Amino acid sequence: MEKSSTPPGPRQRLLDAALRLLEAEGPQALQARRVTAEIGVSTMAVYTHFGGMPGLVDAIVREGLTRFAAHVRARPPVAEPLADLFAGGLAFGEFALTNPRLYSLMFGLVGAPRPPAASETFTTAEGMDALSVLLGSVERVIEAGELPDQDARAAATQILSVTHGYLMLLIGGFVEEELRDVMGPMAINLMVGLGADRARAERALVTAVASRVDAG
Repeated sequence: MEKSSTPPGPRQRLLDAALRLLEAEGPQALQARRVTAEIGVSTMAVYTHFGGMPGLVDAIVREGLTRFAAHVRARPPVAEPLADLFAGGLAFGEFALTNPRLYSLMFGLVGAPRPPAASETFTTAEGMDALSVLLGSVERVIEAGELPDQDARAAATQILSVTHGYLMLLIGGFVEEELRDVMGPMAINLMVGLGADRARAERALVTAVASRVDAG
């Protein structure tokens, strides 16, 4: 007979409750009274386990970054590096659009109490690990010769900037999701701008989309 898994402790339960409230109601719901009521403990639990609400919000951001990295890594790998990079971008978008309020909080785009150091989200261990997913993909594309030799970090930053900008327009409701007419051509144009062959980039995108459909 298999042993049941250990139930989460109060710290994780508070964190999970805060994540549920954030997505259901937005950052205004991140209040000690609301979060603790979700799991039936006193408001002192927030101070005991996080030092206060800023510490809890910082933990939410770190958890979001961890979940984001895990989601992108969990996708089926694609043998062709450029197609794999595109597939990672699609997984990136899936996470953001499935968790729009968490994603916005991760990038500091919604108001919530956080300690000053937390403004440097991507200098945390979780943030650097999340960025390493994209950076590693870009490095593999360059090493495979699908992009000319260049600064992988600078190329990754360009990719992140374009992807993030489009996702924020989608989350804000300013545009509709258009993989065929907007997102796909945008991704191809960016790769061509970085030095990829257009026909090869187009084929890689088709392969990436097929891999995500098969995974779904």
